[in-house]
Amino acid sequence: MMYRYASLLCLLGFLGLTSCKSTEKAVYRTVRSNNSVALGRLPKLDAVVEPGPMNMQEGEGAHPDDASKLFRQELSYHLAEPQDDTTRYGYAKFMVTKAEQQRTGRVLQAFQMLTLMTPSLLGVPLEWYRTNVTAEVQIINARGEVIGTYTGTGRSKVRVAMYHGYGQSKAARLSDVQALRLALDQIRPQLDADADTLRLQLATSGPVEEIIGSAELK
Repeated sequence: MMYRYASLLCLLGFLGLTSCKSTEKAVYRTVRSNNSVALGRLPKLDAVVEPGPMNMQEGEGAHPDDASKLFRQELSYHLAEPQDDTTRYGYAKFMVTKAEQQRTGRVLQAFQMLTLMTPSLLGVPLEWYRTNVTAEVQIINARGEVIGTYTGTGRSKVRVAMYHGYGQSKAARLSDVQALRLALDQIRPQLDADADTLRLQLATSGPVEEIIGSAELK
């Protein structure tokens, strides 16, 4: 009898892994999601990314390069106007200043085990991953001077479930990436509002390569 129960649990676990939605596709869509029209009102800027606490989680959460990919995509579509040359007028620095991830709903896991995962087959979640992120974008001119600072927060919730959720091993990463995207969504209109002023200040400082003996970006 115990062997039959164990076999059933293994089968259900396999079905759970193969019937969840694709986390990789969800991350890809999140990184490349564009919820506004690119205005292209800032000159070309170099991207600098400091994921901070986002990279301190071991084995779970965002990959080391997720924050960089997300911000560079944002910069490409929404902040820097397209130019054929390689001239840069400063830097856009993206910093994650706070990142907290929680797993909730573990009581449901015990219930699922007692019922041989039957509720999961009906779409009941196993648990949820929640991520709270605070991020900051600094616009820095060619002299290394910060001329604008913008802050946003993101709160995400990703459920682990068969059919209508994501796999347990990947949901943590998606939760982090979604929270970063939401934080950038808050920062974008702030930058748009200051775009004309920032553009003038960046142009006044000149391109990066024309600044002789400029201080290194810190």
